[in-house]
Amino acid sequence: MGVEGGMKLVKFLVFFFNFLFWLCGLALIVVGILVQISLHNTFQIKDASASGVPIVIIAVGVVIFFVAFFGCCGAWKENYCMITTFAILLTLVIIVEIAAAIAGYIFRNRLNNIVQDSLTDMISNYKNGTADFRKTLDKMQEDLKCCGVNSSADWRSFALDGNSVPDSCCINVTKDCGKNKMTDGSVVYLKGCHDAVVEFLKKNIQWVIVAALVIAFLQLLGLVFACLLMRGIRSGYEVM
Repeated sequence: MGVEGGMKLVKFLVFFFNFLFWLCGLALIVVGILVQISLHNTFQIKDASASGVPIVIIAVGVVIFFVAFFGCCGAWKENYCMITTFAILLTLVIIVEIAAAIAGYIFRNRLNNIVQDSLTDMISNYKNGTADFRKTLDKMQEDLKCCGVNSSADWRSFALDGNSVPDSCCINVTKDCGKNKMTDGSVVYLKGCHDAVVEFLKKNIQWVIVAALVIAFLQLLGLVFACLLMRGIRSGYEVM
């Protein structure tokens, strides 16, 4: 015997919320991958703790993707066991998401030191790095309009004259434009990349935290509807 009356509306709400969760799971996977790429490819951040948040985001996204599919099937078939299992799994997912949001906030406060160390390593390895590595650092300096870690002076070991910077530090990039121009503010950017990178990452992490909390709130609503549907299905069994 299927659910009747108001429970039918609850059934379709559970199905609808699970479809939204399925999309959210897909979105979290994409966001997690983009954050991971941004941290390790764009900014070459090698700190192990930096991988924690995006990996958790990807893992939660994959779990939500499959749990939501499970919930859709359970709601459509009005299967009490499937809905109960879905409710338990969803509760665990919500707990993990809240933990990930807290971890993201903690990581956000450690960004200064992590970025400082990562950028220092990048500059130290610039001359002996691969062409792709140098291209990554050059692109970052050009895009963020900065030079060095804290200032252009961080490139003092770049050339024997101690007064040259990579061409990517130049306001107008041309070949050898950075030669003997380390402190010339009319030719090169004097401000370092540290603050710009930290600001960029903080902004992105903040949006990830907000997204995780919004999704967790929607999942709480879905959990409430799932519990109501469980109660309706169980009442139907008792009537039978």
